[in-house]
Amino acid sequence: MKHDSLLGILAGLAATAIWGGMYVVSKVVMAVIPPFSLIVLRLALGILTLGIIALIRKNWRVTAGQFWSIFAVGLVGYGISLGFQFVGTDLSTAANGSLVTSATPAFVLLFAAILLKEKITSRRLIALLVATLGVLAVIDPRSAQLSSRLFWGNLSLVAAALTWALYSVLVRRLTREVDVLSTSLIAFAGGLPVCLPLGAWEAATRGYGAISPGVVAGVLFVGVISTALAMFLWNTAFARLEASLASLTFFAQPVVGTLLGVIFLGEQITSLFLAGGFLIGIGLLIASKD
Repeated sequence: MKHDSLLGILAGLAATAIWGGMYVVSKVVMAVIPPFSLIVLRLALGILTLGIIALIRKNWRVTAGQFWSIFAVGLVGYGISLGFQFVGTDLSTAANGSLVTSATPAFVLLFAAILLKEKITSRRLIALLVATLGVLAVIDPRSAQLSSRLFWGNLSLVAAALTWALYSVLVRRLTREVDVLSTSLIAFAGGLPVCLPLGAWEAATRGYGAISPGVVAGVLFVGVISTALAMFLWNTAFARLEASLASLTFFAQPVVGTLLGVIFLGEQITSLFLAGGFLIGIGLLIASKD
């Protein structure tokens, strides 16, 4: 495997590993801070963190046309997709979130073929199938709930998976001309036109709960670690790898989420989890040899 490809895979795995713990944290924080208000805080902390790094590096080389292209893509990823994700997490269940968003790599494969003209090879299809079977074993679809009460939450999660796949493919095209740090920073700003007015509406109609030190720590984790760091790593993966390969690293997310449940909630590691983790690893190995 080439050095550049290895770095891309490691970056994608690191990003999704961080997101594996974000569902639990965001669910707790959203009991106090409504979804869009949390996204505003998340994006603001992401902009602040990457903005400081950009000022230190002093390598801003972005034209006006590139800026607005990235801003528009950020609107899709951080305004629309994150909005659907947080609403879906709020209205549905964590198990449903893991199951539905596992469709993201399949959507990436489709968008990459349409927008980037990446070939859908038999090896990539086999890798996607094997890794998907692994994810289904890890998260166990029997734990999902399809009641009418959760319909809008589940629909939001589907929309989140679809739009996040579109964002990821568009990022690969943008990072051919603009560095990953600048792309990530501008894209964060692109999410604000959607989230700021909705966050203000939430503040006026729902208000906030009691802000404890634990909630502050959760917001900092979601903003600095899950946004600034993880999004930068995710964008790096798509800058270095073909989109169809980079997307397969997304499957690390439910594995990490399950491991966190074992560590912090005393849950048991099952034989299905071990088999699923093995299949996900095999899927990544197959795709990386293409």
